[in-house]
Amino acid sequence: MNIERTRLKEDTDRIKHWKKWGPYLTERQWGTVREDYSPDGAAWENVTHENARSKAYRWGEEGIGGFSDNKQKLCMAWAFWNGKDPMIKERLFGLTGNQGNHGEDVKELYYYLDATPTHSYMKMLYKYPQQEFPYQELVDVNAKRGKHDPEYELIDTGTFDDDAYFDIFMEYAKEDNEDIVAKATIHNRGKEDAEIWVMPTIWFRKTWFTGHEPFLPKLSKSGSNRILASNQKLGNYHFHFDGEPELLFCDNETNRKKVYDIENQKEFLKDAINDFVVYGETDHLNPAHFGTKAAAVYKITIPAGNSHTVAFRMAHKNTVVDIKDCDSIIEKRLQETDEFYLDLQGHVTDEELRSIQRQAYAGMMWGKQFYYYNVERWLEGDPGRYMPPSERKKGRNNNWRHLQNYDIISMPDKWEYPWYAAWDLAFHCIPLARLDAEFAKEQLLLLLSEWYMHPNGQIPAYEWNFNDVNPPIHAYAVHRVYQMDKKMNGGKGDQEFLERAMHKLMLNFTWWVNQKDSDGQNIFEGGFLGLDNVSLFDRSHVDKFGGRLEQADATSWMAMFSLNLLRISLDLCEFNKVYQYTATKFLEHFLYIAGAMNNISGENISLWDDEDNFFYDVLHIDDTAPMRMKVKSIVGIIPLFAVEPIKEEMYENLTEFKKRLDFFLKEKPKLASLVSNWIEPGKDKRHLFSLLRGHRMKSLLKKLLDSEEFLSDYGIRSVSKYHKDHPYSMKLNGEKHTVEYTPGESNTRMFGGNSNWRGPIWFPINWLIMESLKKFNYYYGGDFPIEYPTGSGRFVTLDIIAKELSLRNIKIFMRNKEGKRPVFGDNEKMQNDPHFRDHLLFYEYFHGDNGKGLGASHQTGWTGLVAEMIHKYYPREEKVIDDAVTLFRS
Repeated sequence: MNIERTRLKEDTDRIKHWKKWGPYLTERQWGTVREDYSPDGAAWENVTHENARSKAYRWGEEGIGGFSDNKQKLCMAWAFWNGKDPMIKERLFGLTGNQGNHGEDVKELYYYLDATPTHSYMKMLYKYPQQEFPYQELVDVNAKRGKHDPEYELIDTGTFDDDAYFDIFMEYAKEDNEDIVAKATIHNRGKEDAEIWVMPTIWFRKTWFTGHEPFLPKLSKSGSNRILASNQKLGNYHFHFDGEPELLFCDNETNRKKVYDIENQKEFLKDAINDFVVYGETDHLNPAHFGTKAAAVYKITIPAGNSHTVAFRMAHKNTVVDIKDCDSIIEKRLQETDEFYLDLQGHVTDEELRSIQRQAYAGMMWGKQFYYYNVERWLEGDPGRYMPPSERKKGRNNNWRHLQNYDIISMPDKWEYPWYAAWDLAFHCIPLARLDAEFAKEQLLLLLSEWYMHPNGQIPAYEWNFNDVNPPIHAYAVHRVYQMDKKMNGGKGDQEFLERAMHKLMLNFTWWVNQKDSDGQNIFEGGFLGLDNVSLFDRSHVDKFGGRLEQADATSWMAMFSLNLLRISLDLCEFNKVYQYTATKFLEHFLYIAGAMNNISGENISLWDDEDNFFYDVLHIDDTAPMRMKVKSIVGIIPLFAVEPIKEEMYENLTEFKKRLDFFLKEKPKLASLVSNWIEPGKDKRHLFSLLRGHRMKSLLKKLLDSEEFLSDYGIRSVSKYHKDHPYSMKLNGEKHTVEYTPGESNTRMFGGNSNWRGPIWFPINWLIMESLKKFNYYYGGDFPIEYPTGSGRFVTLDIIAKELSLRNIKIFMRNKEGKRPVFGDNEKMQNDPHFRDHLLFYEYFHGDNGKGLGASHQTGWTGLVAEMIHKYYPREEKVIDDAVTLFRS
C-alpha cells in the first residue's frame, strides 16, 4: 500500500483527520442563491463581482487556489496585483447569467494540474495578465453578441499575444494533517521585467453574528513574519511567512457605505487590504495589527523569463517549524503523489493518456467545496440582523425548510456551478470511487440523508430550484460505486452502504411513481430532466398548451431505475434473502413500464414509432389525438439504458423470486414478450432484462452509429445531424416551435444559460451508452455483431463498439496527427504555445462536429468520466483499440 492509500485508511478509520484541510473554498460565492437577499430573487444582481470584495458573505467564502478546514472556519487563498488593475485579483472574474450571450461564463485562465485524495499535495496554475485586466471589454463585447455568436473569451482580447503575463503555480503540501506548506511560483513569461504584488491571505468566515458562535476569532501579529489565528472552537494556528513581508490586518466586515450607501458600523473593513494596495489608503486597516482578515504583502520585480517564489506554512501547534523546509516537504509529497498515480495508472502505458487522466483526477479533487445552506434560516433571517424580504417566504425553495446542508461536496464547476446538482454528483462519484471510494460513498449517501432528501422522497435538484427534477440515476451510481469498491476490496462488498442507500432509494422511487405518473399508467412526465432545451418547448411547462407530455426519456429512466433497484436487491440477497421480495417488486415495475411504453393509457399509441424505428415523446392536448414529437434526440436513445444482465447463480436459491419470474412467463406472456428474452440464458448463463429486443435494439444502434445522424468523430451527439437539413417543427397555440441540429453553443434562450442539448457531445450520456453496450455484450457475447459505423460493412461486437466510442471521447483531449487537441478548437495559442498546450480544460460539453470544448470550462465533475473511460475502456492489450489510436495519430 502506497503512502497516500495509508493516509486514506487513517482518515477512514479516524486515526488521523487527513481531509480536515482541503481546497474547500468556492471560486464564486457572489451571484449565488444563498447570498441573495433580494425581494425578486435576482441572485446575479444582488451580490456582484464589483461589490464582492467589500461584502462579508453569510454562507461561504471564495478565493483563488483557496484552502480551508472542512467547516470553513479559517480560510487561506492567494491574491495578486499587477500594478495596473482597478482592484487586486483575489477572486475570479466572469459574466453573470444575464450578461453572457450564452449564460454565466468565467473569463479567466486557470488549470487544476495535480492532486491527491487527502489533499496531501495539490497544484494549480493561474495565468495573470501584466497589462490591465480587460474587465469592461469582456462585458461590452459579449453584450453586443447574440445567441448565434461565439463567446468572447479572455484569450480573444489579445492580452496573452505578446506573452506579457505571469504563470502562477500554486502548491500545497501536508507535512502532517495540520502542518501545511503553501508556495506560489510566479513566472514572468514576458520580454520585459515586470512587477507583481503577491498576497497570501488568511481570514475567518464570518460566523460571529449568527448567535451560534458569539465569540470573536482573532488574527494577530506574533512576529515580524508570523500571524497567530485564534478560534475557541478550532484552536490556535500559527502562520509563518517567508522573508519579511508587510503584514496587514482588517476585519471580515462589510463596507456598508460602499455596498449600500449607509454608514459603516465597523471601522476595519473587508476591502481595506485592496484599498491600501491599489490606492494607498489606510483608513480601514487596523494599526494595532489584529483582526479577522490579514495578508502578507510581497512587492516583487521579476526579470523577463525568470521566476520568483513566495511561501508560507501553517502549523496547528506552537512548535518550531522551519519555513525553509517548504521545498523539501513539497518535493516529498510530489514523489508520493507520483507513487500513488503509478499504482492507480499501472495499466495505462501511454504517457499522454496518463497525463489526461491525472489532470482529470486533479479537477475532481480541486472540485470539492464546503457547501452551507440552511433553508429555514435563509428564509427567516438571523437573529439581530435585517430580516429577509417577506416575498422570500413564498418564493424560491420555500417548501424545502428541512434542508440543512453543511458539508464538503463535489461541485460541477466551482465558478460556473458552485452548487451541487443531483445527477451531476451521481456521475462524479464514478471516477471519485477510483481515487477514494469512501468519499464517493459518502457523497451518494449525503443526498439521500434526511437533511437533504425531502420528507416526500424527492432528491434536491440544485439551489436555483430544488423542486426541479433530474434523471433518477442515483441508484445506478450507488450500484456502480458498490461494484467498483467491491472489486478494489478483494471481492468484499460494503453491505452497510448498499443497504442504507437502498432504503432511501425506495422512498425516492415511490416519490417518482406518485408525483410523475399522473394517470397511474406507468408512463412518466419528468419535465426538465436535466436535458434543458432538447425539446421543442420547455417540457416542465407543457400545461401552458393545455396538455401533458408522455416522455420517452422519463419513462425509460424509470425503467432503468427499476432495474437498478432490482439488481441492488439481488446483491443484498447475498447478505439477507428477504430482499428477494423487493427484487420481485421492481421486476414487476419494470415489466409494467415496458408494457405501458407500447400502449399508452390503453390508447394504442406507443412511444416507439414503427415507421422511423425510434422512440419519441407523445404530446396529449385536449380534444386532439395524441401526437408523437418526432425529434431525433438523445431522448429516444435513453431506452437503451434500461438493461441488466443477471447470472443465474445470483437467484438460483431465491425461491420466491424464481416463482414470480415463472408467474410472469405463464400469466403475463404479452408483457414478457416485450422485453429481451430473459428466459433463454446467454453468455455465462446470464439472463437479460431490457426494454429492447433484438430488432429495436439494432434499429436504434443503426441510427446511433450513423455518422449522418448521432455518431460524431468525438462521440455521440445529443441531437441527430439529420435535423441540420431537416429541422423538425410543430405549431402549438398558433406559435411555431422548431428543433434543428445545433452542434455548438445554444441558439435559444429557452433555459437561458450555457447548456445546449441540441447537438453537442455530453460525456454523461456517452458514458451511459458505453455502459449499456457493455451490459448487452455480457449477455450476447460474440453472437450479436453490429455494423460499426453504419454503412461501413464492418461488423464488430458490442464491447468493441463501447471501447471505440470511448476512444472518440478520449481523443477530444489527445493530440491528432497535426499535433493539435480538438478540445482547443482553432485557438493557435492553446494549441501550440508550450506554456498552454499541455494544460487541459474539461468543458461541460463539446462541439458535435469538431470536438471543441464549450460551456462551463472547468466541469471536471461529469466530464471527469474521461478518467474512468481511460481506466476501464483502454486496455493496451486490445489490438483493435491500439490500431485506432495509431490511425488517429498518424
